[in-house]
Amino acid sequence: MSRIVALSRLALLLGALLLLGGCASSSVRSTTVTPVLAGDPARPEAELLDVAVRPFDSGAAKLEEDELLTAPEIREAEARYMPTLLAATLQGSGHWGAVRVIPEQTALSDVVVQGRILASNGLELALEITAGDAGGTTWYTRRYEGTASRYSYDATRGAAADPFQDVYNRIANDLAAYRAQMKPKRARELRTIAELKFAAAFAPQAFDGYLATDRKGVVRIERLPAENDPMLERVRRIRERDALFIDTLQDEYAAFARRMAQPYQDWRRETHGEALAYQELRRQSTLRTVAGIAAIVGGIAAQGSDSSTTRAAGTVGILGGAVMVKSGMDKRAESKLHAETLRELGASLGAEVQPHVIELDERRVTLSGTVEQQYRQWRDVLREIHAAETGTP
Repeated sequence: MSRIVALSRLALLLGALLLLGGCASSSVRSTTVTPVLAGDPARPEAELLDVAVRPFDSGAAKLEEDELLTAPEIREAEARYMPTLLAATLQGSGHWGAVRVIPEQTALSDVVVQGRILASNGLELALEITAGDAGGTTWYTRRYEGTASRYSYDATRGAAADPFQDVYNRIANDLAAYRAQMKPKRARELRTIAELKFAAAFAPQAFDGYLATDRKGVVRIERLPAENDPMLERVRRIRERDALFIDTLQDEYAAFARRMAQPYQDWRRETHGEALAYQELRRQSTLRTVAGIAAIVGGIAAQGSDSSTTRAAGTVGILGGAVMVKSGMDKRAESKLHAETLRELGASLGAEVQPHVIELDERRVTLSGTVEQQYRQWRDVLREIHAAETGTP
């Protein structure tokens, strides 16, 4: 019988401790921003690698109902907005050649950076970044996380332009650190591989056999065309045109980011408090539910005691546990109300910042649709130009 009493007392004590634990919480969030490591201005231009930052995987399709602190519409907008911030950070670091946001995988560059949004709201940002090069080598895949304090949105305190700029700076520093380990010869090889891949995409017969790929996907140079090869010169002109059009697309991405910045910042400022409330309520809900169940278990165990005092305490424990369980359920219901508020905010912003349709006139060809659609059309135009210059079908 003493074991029953001990069990009941332990369960009641556990319930009390869990309840007390749910009443006090603290979190410290720093506004410190990691500085970007500066590149070497003396590095030869032939060793400066161009970087393509792909639009991120929004992860909207994998959002679960209980985790939906944003709307799919806003995730899709973030998938275009965040690469623009990352590209600007990389370009400003001085470690690279041209850094561009490129909408299609078919666009070949020396280095390719891809990302996936794991979590994003005004409070937290989690990204999975994968970097690789034209030679088929994956540099790394890493997860980056950041938490914004409420001061991150206070312009009077000198807050950074983006509350999560620290995340982009850390990504930039990791990429620079990997690049720093690369030998100059390998950097020049990557530039050559990217050029030959581009050439093979437009003239596969003329550039067949220059590159070889092993079973692991690693590319090596088998031979090189003559520097004055007329076909190579044509392809280089095509590539220059492609680069100019991609530069035009950067203006579109930048304009999109400018339009999105203010309403997006306002949304994150509002959702910062909502996300904090949501997390705290979910935490309290779990703690109170567990504490209530523990108290009920202890109360039931106490009913088997010979002591009337212990049985009375057990009855109180059962009733108190039931109250705590109900309180936990109420907290969960309240948290769902906050989640719904977040969804409404996200949906309204998603409708406001959807990519716009643009018209570009190049060689009397109108390119319309989204940035991604226009680039596909542009590549078709380049193929037509190359076919007309070479007389190939």
